[in-house]
Amino acid sequence: MSLEEKPLVWVSGEIKTPPLSSKARIEAGFLLRQLQAGLRLSLPHLRPMPALGERCHELRVVDVRASWRIMLRIDADAIIILDVFRKTTSRTPHHVLEVCRDRLNRYDALMKGRLR
Repeated sequence: MSLEEKPLVWVSGEIKTPPLSSKARIEAGFLLRQLQAGLRLSLPHLRPMPALGERCHELRVVDVRASWRIMLRIDADAIIILDVFRKTTSRTPHHVLEVCRDRLNRYDALMKGRLR
């Protein structure tokens, strides 16, 4: 990782084979590296999630038998990974949004404490 790339901060979730196929895992890694390098992605790969908060997005990875979502926030200094889950409905489940909001609040509180 170069000095200009943002680090990934894993609050929760992982990308591994299984459950993702190796092709989906590689795609997820490729897309995350693009975000780290500061490239701007859009649909169909990255969708804003204003219901989750500012700078929050859903990274979409389509697998052979499943559709995966990586919930994240793009900060100035890092990419915060909030959750990785298999999408089974057209809408993001309410409990996923709630868990991600809680993780963001805890992460922000921790970072605020470190800055003091």
